[in-house]
Amino acid sequence: MSQSVLERYLANNPDAVKNPEMLAFVAQLETVSQVAPEIAASIVKELADQRSNIKLIASENFSSLSVQYAMGNLLTDKYAEGFPRHRFYAGCDNVDDIEEVACREAEALFGADHAYVQPHSGADANMVAFWSVLMWKIQSPYLEEIGKKNLYDLSKEEWDEIRKQLGNQRLLGLDYYSGGHLTHGYRYNVSAQMFDAYSYGVNRETGLLDYDEIEKMAMEIKPLILLAGYSAYPRKIDFARMREIADKVGAVLMVDMAHFAGLVAGKVFTGNYNPVEHAHIVTSTTHKTLRGPRGGLILCKQELAEYVDKGCPMVLGGPLPHVLAAKAVAFKEARKKDFETYAHKIVENSQALAEELKKRNITIATGGTDNHLMLIDVRPFGITGRQAEAAVRECGITLNRNALPYDPNGPWYTSGLRIGTPAVTSLGMGKNEMAEIADLFALILGNIKPTETDGKISKAKYTLDDNIKKQAKEKVQNLLDRFPLYPSLDLNFLKKEFK
Repeated sequence: MSQSVLERYLANNPDAVKNPEMLAFVAQLETVSQVAPEIAASIVKELADQRSNIKLIASENFSSLSVQYAMGNLLTDKYAEGFPRHRFYAGCDNVDDIEEVACREAEALFGADHAYVQPHSGADANMVAFWSVLMWKIQSPYLEEIGKKNLYDLSKEEWDEIRKQLGNQRLLGLDYYSGGHLTHGYRYNVSAQMFDAYSYGVNRETGLLDYDEIEKMAMEIKPLILLAGYSAYPRKIDFARMREIADKVGAVLMVDMAHFAGLVAGKVFTGNYNPVEHAHIVTSTTHKTLRGPRGGLILCKQELAEYVDKGCPMVLGGPLPHVLAAKAVAFKEARKKDFETYAHKIVENSQALAEELKKRNITIATGGTDNHLMLIDVRPFGITGRQAEAAVRECGITLNRNALPYDPNGPWYTSGLRIGTPAVTSLGMGKNEMAEIADLFALILGNIKPTETDGKISKAKYTLDDNIKKQAKEKVQNLLDRFPLYPSLDLNFLKKEFK
């Protein structure tokens, strides 16, 4: 009888028992390969790809293998609509225990009154938060006014009235083109269709938020929700000032901290810059700077807890118990002292990279960064963000193009690149490596040449000399070889066995 892959690994590696991460990885892949070998092969190819490309996507990171293994188990087979100890299915005792641990860990990590860990993504978390505020501020007062509790007791006229009220509330959030997220009132997103949505932007000259201008807009608009947070804004936000504005106009302050949750957990953002201290409700992802599994999270004041806990069935489908388990593991990891060190290192690297880029005459939006990300303006190179994104990817750098405030090239071609340091910091890189990465950008961006067709300069096509690509790829691989991703995993063995 032929040996299994796991047996072959054990036979050829006398010290294999000292590497439980590799043993678990091989066992999982072998189990997958018995049904779908092409899927197992693609997983190994992804590991190889991530080991040969510098990940600078601001919204991505590398979760621990402990987090990953927590997701690959039989918990995925459970339906668990409801919340702990209040389920619509029997047999959820163990899921209850897991979810309670995840909630307690999140509350302790962030110093929150209440945590809700079921959202599948940041967008889902925002939808639950929006509807929770609507239930709290609009639906509940209306039901109390008419003396009814059950929605099915409402007459058709009463039901039409509550639907009218729920669908006619105002939202004021950061403009998509100034760094806000799609779910903050972007017209091509459902958030702008469920609310009467308004946007504040950054100052055209400085690229920074103008709190006096935001207050002026809020006074005129009188929104139900004042929404703060970003996906591409390189500076801190003064949440104490935002709460002051919200209170002045009678708004609920909601903060989307998806991008910088790890910086809050790691005590980089404190005082005025810690949204949990000031907002009524805070949403987040768990996989960016927080370095957990892909998923969402809501933290809120106690008065909102009963509404947030009804995210399923209000907005969400069934929770994902295996991901709840992985979130619990990630929150426990983030409560350790080394995570705090890591979070500070993210910002140190981000600021070091921004300064190194500026030394090489590369323009950085707002002149720098306070957080984990920065925006490069590629217009001085005579190219678009789309051309730059594709060219650096050819050379082994993975990032995304991004619109700059008031961008003449719009959201598709863009004039900018968004760069983030969470993933390279997870690999152990520091300030010296940020200088090497800056050298790579100078080498690549300075040699991209837009192509011309029928006398028109293309916004998408370009040329990049093969020698430049070769130089850049060699430098990338040299850097990554010094900081391997998941060093406990034997890639050569995996590539040989799963192909």
